[in-house]
Amino acid sequence: MRDWLTQHPVVRNLIGSVVGGLLLFASFPPRPLWFLAPFGVALIVAVLRTGSSLRGGFGYGFVAGAGFFVPLLPWIGVYVGPLPWLALAAACSVFFGAFGAIARAVAILPWAPLWIAMAWSLCEWGRSSFPFGGFPWGRLAFGQADGLLLPIASVGGAPLLSFAVALCGVGIAYLVEGALRGERRALLGPGVAVALGPLVAAALWPTLSTMADGDRHITVAAVQGSVPRLGLDFNEQRAAVLNNHVRRTLQLADDVKAGRVPKPDVVIWPENASDIDPLRDATADRAITDASEKIKAPILVGAVLSNDDDTTTNSVIVWNGADGPGDRHDKRIVQPFGEYLPYRSFFRLFSSYADRAGYFVPGHGDGTVHAAGVTIGVATCYEVAFDRALKDSVRNGAQLLTVPTNNATFGDTEMTYQQLAMSRVRAVEHGRAVVVAATSGVSAIIGPDGAVVDESELFVPDVLVAQVPLLSSTTLATRLGPIPEVLLGLGALAALGVALLRRRNNDLLGTPSGEELDGSGERELEDLGDHPDV
Repeated sequence: MRDWLTQHPVVRNLIGSVVGGLLLFASFPPRPLWFLAPFGVALIVAVLRTGSSLRGGFGYGFVAGAGFFVPLLPWIGVYVGPLPWLALAAACSVFFGAFGAIARAVAILPWAPLWIAMAWSLCEWGRSSFPFGGFPWGRLAFGQADGLLLPIASVGGAPLLSFAVALCGVGIAYLVEGALRGERRALLGPGVAVALGPLVAAALWPTLSTMADGDRHITVAAVQGSVPRLGLDFNEQRAAVLNNHVRRTLQLADDVKAGRVPKPDVVIWPENASDIDPLRDATADRAITDASEKIKAPILVGAVLSNDDDTTTNSVIVWNGADGPGDRHDKRIVQPFGEYLPYRSFFRLFSSYADRAGYFVPGHGDGTVHAAGVTIGVATCYEVAFDRALKDSVRNGAQLLTVPTNNATFGDTEMTYQQLAMSRVRAVEHGRAVVVAATSGVSAIIGPDGAVVDESELFVPDVLVAQVPLLSSTTLATRLGPIPEVLLGLGALAALGVALLRRRNNDLLGTPSGEELDGSGERELEDLGDHPDV
């Protein structure tokens, strides 16, 4: 078998690409295998090091992306079939393909591991931005909530954390290659690339805020009322969903009165807790008011509000007992193909579910609401995946963060754990406690160091009550904002420009353009993209 693979390098590399992608997938929650991510990157880079064709690099990168995204995103198609799931996986894999091409281009430069890791950052930025606002799901950083490199998020946010993982992985690939070739002098640079991230992270661990820190502490409650049934039509029983959250809040009030739990200063309901517009429906208004009065605290109510033009907003309203609605956060980053459908007339040709997409419009607030004298940053569900959402909240004074979410439309899948990991990374990134309130789970209380203090089970009504710190200091990541990602992207583009110019000059002069040699000293001619059968 080994001899056969040696004689068929394209097949060998395709297998290596798929396995590399699968290692990345295995590093993501709910599996505690975060340490596999650098090895997944290393295997992908090792495949890319077998040739110099940019077309081949794109092909191998795309295959690696499919190996990662196809098993990562099946929750997309739980209730709508495999087409949207596979289409999204393919679209995301294109950016892995771009990484493969860029990585091969810049591999001819000195300090190649650095430029290749920057190329990873550039392609993650591209996927997080385009098209339709991007899809950041699956960034390397979001698989590292339990990882040793997590503190790096406090310096440069999710982009720098992803870069650190990628740099470690690229360094591993170059270390192994140098060791196999017996090139001891070539091991120093890759060795530094592997060790740099863990050393920086180790130095940063003691600087992270914890639940014991803070200007003062308040008691919060996250209510998980659960839903009557899962699926796209769960909200047909909108009254039942609202009643579930009212009922759990009233039970909490009874527990407080009996002294079983401390009285919360703020109660947080999840996204879609009231899909009946409480600003227009008197029954919903009375139910929420009664719950707030009984618990004697403001409730952050996740609600769908109807606009006069037949559009809707996905909102979080601060409900202050008999005083009614106060501050409001309208979700600013709405989900394409779910909350709204771009090019609806075109996409309805491919799926009967197209017309079930909503007509939500984005809000324009500053990402904060005020309740019980506290400034609370809000990122509703999908928003937590985007760097700018909670960065804006903290810059606008948020002392505490919350992520109200509704995962009932994705069934019993890994999606909720993947999203919970994002909240944990955001906690470290901004040095804030995070309260995750989910309709059907998993709800959680997260410390500013990313540790999960308490969490609920899936599909079980529950209330989490905890004391959380209010912090006003800001991390370097919050202050820098997008600057680290911009610098990494510019570095990759500059390296790519130099590399393409060098390749062009080499072609004009008729000199080799940096093709890598395989273990026998012969150039791999059957590179993907150059192979006559591809």
